[in-house]
Amino acid sequence: METSPITSRIEIDGRPATAEQLAFLAGFPYGHFTAMQVRGRRTRGLEAHLRRLDAASRELFGFGLDGGRVRELVRHALGADVADASVRVYVFQPEAGQAPSVLVTVKPPAEDPDHPQRLRAVRYLRPVPHIKHLGGFGQKHHERQAQREGFDHALLVGPDAVVAEGAIANIGFFAGPTVVWPEAPMLHGITMRLIEGALAERGTPSRRAVVRLAEVASYDGAFVCNARGIAAVGRIDGVELAVDAERMRGLMELYDSIGWDEI
Repeated sequence: METSPITSRIEIDGRPATAEQLAFLAGFPYGHFTAMQVRGRRTRGLEAHLRRLDAASRELFGFGLDGGRVRELVRHALGADVADASVRVYVFQPEAGQAPSVLVTVKPPAEDPDHPQRLRAVRYLRPVPHIKHLGGFGQKHHERQAQREGFDHALLVGPDAVVAEGAIANIGFFAGPTVVWPEAPMLHGITMRLIEGALAERGTPSRRAVVRLAEVASYDGAFVCNARGIAAVGRIDGVELAVDAERMRGLMELYDSIGWDEI
């Protein structure tokens, strides 16, 4: 199948989004979403994405969200001509008491960052951090401020300088053979979940622990991960972190070994 060049497609419940619907969403950003990379009409961790959407819909709206319906809507938005794309599935409630609607966006595919990431630590935690929700003004503000200062992304840090997560990614640290994930209010991202499972299958230890900003230099390295993939972290604020090319190559090979699910 050939992939057609695309700029953007937006559908709501299987139909092209109207200007009125998009205006409503712009003025009432209450909802949640998941983001995935699609290659050959497949994506990694599909069931985890569907469980995320269902759980958040139940918590925010009091309605479940059928995974089969979501898959059908994503397939419809891709159409017969798009095999590779960046896809987001947004869930919102047009009116209180109504079953939620599903908005699907299809954009050109994205690739992993091509250089070690520079992170700027900011004292901020996302509200309701276990949900991938809309209305992220705070994290977007800090992200842009970090980029103005020459960093790639913001690193969210809570009270007592406890590291939580990146503005748009999870962060992990290397401690000898072990991968350490921050123990803090954060989103348990899909890519993070997939890496955790793959590490466990290979017998590689990983654990959760409190990571304070002052301690990051004591680790053997760090990485960030999200739907776009994995990238090494080369710097946090003024602290340069070692980038172990072999260790990063092994982590990326581990991630590449994870199967893709047909949508």
